[in-house]
Amino acid sequence: MIRLFNVYIPVRKLILLIGEALIASASFLLGTVLIRQHDTYIALFYEQGFFKILVFTVLVLLCSHWFDLYDIAPLNTKGELYSRLLMVPGLLALLLAVVAFIKPDYLLGAGLSDVGRYGPSEIGLVILTVALFGWRFGFTWLIQLPILVERVYVLGTGERAQRVVLGLRQNPELGVEIASWTGKMEGAVTRDSVAAHLMEVVHKQKVHRVIVAMPDRRGTIPMTELLKLRMQGVKIEEDTSWLEKISGKIEVEDLLPSWLVFGQGFRRSAAFRLIRRALSVVISLIGFIPALVLSPFIILAICLDSKGPIFYTQARVGKDGRVFKVVKFRTMRQDAEAANGAQWAGNNDPRVTRVGKFLRSSRLDEIPQLWCVLKGDMAFVGPRPERPEFIEMLSKEIPYYGVRHIVRPGLTGWAQVMYKYGSTVKDAREKLQYDLFYIKNASIGLDLVIMFLTVKTVLLRRGAQ
Repeated sequence: MIRLFNVYIPVRKLILLIGEALIASASFLLGTVLIRQHDTYIALFYEQGFFKILVFTVLVLLCSHWFDLYDIAPLNTKGELYSRLLMVPGLLALLLAVVAFIKPDYLLGAGLSDVGRYGPSEIGLVILTVALFGWRFGFTWLIQLPILVERVYVLGTGERAQRVVLGLRQNPELGVEIASWTGKMEGAVTRDSVAAHLMEVVHKQKVHRVIVAMPDRRGTIPMTELLKLRMQGVKIEEDTSWLEKISGKIEVEDLLPSWLVFGQGFRRSAAFRLIRRALSVVISLIGFIPALVLSPFIILAICLDSKGPIFYTQARVGKDGRVFKVVKFRTMRQDAEAANGAQWAGNNDPRVTRVGKFLRSSRLDEIPQLWCVLKGDMAFVGPRPERPEFIEMLSKEIPYYGVRHIVRPGLTGWAQVMYKYGSTVKDAREKLQYDLFYIKNASIGLDLVIMFLTVKTVLLRRGAQ
């Protein structure tokens, strides 16, 4: 795996993305050469052809991202893969048609404005369609090459080891093959038997990496053998670090405080905090532009739909445990908590109004929180602030829950784009694990990645309730 913007990206996924970018660029370049022929130089250099090809390439990658074509695991069948793949040139064709109608000069070459023949953009799109299917067929063959497959031995027998094994099997994009694990041993699990099984598997199957997943390592972990393998070039890694890479979260079960204390990350320099604060302010000010346009319509809809105030204020816990007031557009009836007090919103919650249901699913109810970001109570990116009524209970139920309060809460965050809306203690635990990953790996690059993923999450109405 390769680390970019403090996020671990599987090599296979990176190869897939780079290959698709090269194919898209080459397709439109070839379309230009075939149509313009002798004046290709003019089309590329004097008519901004290279810049237009770059824009088309970015659009192809964005369309593929929109249809989850870089998330290999959710695509269960080849039929689903190729049907989604066909949507990419289909959507791109629609965009090109709109551009040709509004401003045909933005297309490569003559474009659709020339009657009686196709332009480089259309020919490039046809080439792209064929090339994308060919590339996916070739990629399927490529990822099966031994050089792109890493064999792993999981050293452990408990529940944590099982989660590592399951996580590896459920993520084919990682390119990892489980050679074996200690749970497949026969007989009693002792230090000598574990060592013998480990060394046998490593030498017979040429294992590249050993993942240690033993909660209680006293007396059973074959330290001498692991050191010997390390000297021979086999990678040795703790399960916590590996689970962090493959899942984008830090599991709190059996997490040792020493891992948090001595592990990499959790660095927050003054320069980083200053730049991050400036970025939050700039993005919030930009967000106020569409907010000013939408707010009158939202206010009118709330007033017509139900009685009560337009805005709703609620106490939340922020940085260092400080309580502040978060402001949102009201989405529930006025007496929503009169009977039962504070509670999480549930599926088809009867307290939510008709307009409120739309506002919550589209995240438009959170527009007023831009003011909280400008005031400094929140950042644009960070863990979502929780209500004080839940903090004490969650802190008792979930280890390390208080760690999330060392940073400003955010309008969006890693947990928001990676996990659904949380309405139970179990959900709160899952979201904390994503929050810990963000706090450990926080960077400006990661913030920008989260903002980019937030756009898709909001438009597809994922993770809202």
